[in-house]
Amino acid sequence: MRYSLLDLAPIPEGSDAATAVRNSVALARAAETLGFHRYWLAEHHNMPGIASSATAVMIGHIAAATTTIRIGAGGIMLPNHAPLVIAEQFGTLATIHGDRIDLGLGRAPGTDMETARALRRNMTAQDSFPQDVLELMAYLGDPEPNQRLHAIPGEGTKVPVWILGSSLYGAQLAAHLGLPYAFASHFAPDALEEAAEVYRRGFQPSQTLEKPYFMMAMNIFAADDADEAVRLKTSMQQAFIRLRSGQRGKLPAPVDRIEDVADPRWIEAVNDALSVSATGTAEMVKAQTEALIARYRPDEVIISGQIHDPAARLRSFEIAAEVMADLVPDT
Repeated sequence: MRYSLLDLAPIPEGSDAATAVRNSVALARAAETLGFHRYWLAEHHNMPGIASSATAVMIGHIAAATTTIRIGAGGIMLPNHAPLVIAEQFGTLATIHGDRIDLGLGRAPGTDMETARALRRNMTAQDSFPQDVLELMAYLGDPEPNQRLHAIPGEGTKVPVWILGSSLYGAQLAAHLGLPYAFASHFAPDALEEAAEVYRRGFQPSQTLEKPYFMMAMNIFAADDADEAVRLKTSMQQAFIRLRSGQRGKLPAPVDRIEDVADPRWIEAVNDALSVSATGTAEMVKAQTEALIARYRPDEVIISGQIHDPAARLRSFEIAAEVMADLVPDT
């Protein structure tokens, strides 16, 4: 079983986007040496605390700073873009960096509706996501006779495409198309178990994949001291509470007690959203992660963790890598 890293290029309070980008480069280089299989960045817009909005640009920057780790999107929100443009972007990335590029596709806009309108310029009620995925894959595949539209660079690169989701819709589509499926259980875990079962049960082998390949996303907040790990987690708890209450901002500094800065009802809601997480020392994180893997049986785990201090974030991922290497020693 492989383990990978999901980065949102967080912009902490007191910092800026340029520093966040440099921190992501440093983290990616560390991830490569720590044994992480992939390093994915996520598309979000109009978010003061996230520096990965131009996801393809960030992927190129990170890929240029590393040599072996796979770099990709987890994911590109396809409704925001024309499939041809994404095929050209990721085809260019693959042309430059070779077979190290992944393309995860999501159906949600990844932002509010006002921003979605600014991105797309026009909005329709029609859901064209399945057709857009097929169109994009066709651009990345070998050209057909008499084909008039071509992604250049892009065609023939066959960049691996993933379906991302947090509901049964994505599971059903990934199964139908015979594509790998990644579930966003690090912030929306409610349908995780059912989605994994729907995907595995309905999977149809394809030229891309012979059998189902399921990735589970989780958070890890690790430190050498258990109380410090709990403290580090409060940054992400606060960020979620602020986002859900319409108060966007940079990634908050941690606090000693989340109960001192948030209403109990919000704490309960955000803890439910972050329930697929492991928090504590290496031993504690290992026990919690082992239980999650045993329950959901993923083929791969992708680890996230919004932590305010870059050094503490790096240490958390170091501990996560140690734990995963111990759980899957043949990786």
